[in-house]
Amino acid sequence: METLDPPAWKTRPKSQGQDCAQWRFDPQSERVLFRHSKRPDSEVLEFTLAEWRAFIAGAKEGEADL
Repeated sequence: METLDPPAWKTRPKSQGQDCAQWRFDPQSERVLFRHSKRPDSEVLEFTLAEWRAFIAGAKEGEADL
């Protein structure tokens, strides 16, 4: 069986090398992985697809505004 490389980490296009978050979807675990771009070896947060979708929907509705 062929082993596939994990998907690349994605970064917000407007980050321009600033501190920001990175994410990728892991098809094996069916989870969204989330990490800090400047500390890629630090802790990686994992979310189910349902959790990730709820977070994105809430952010779009202003729930994350400070």
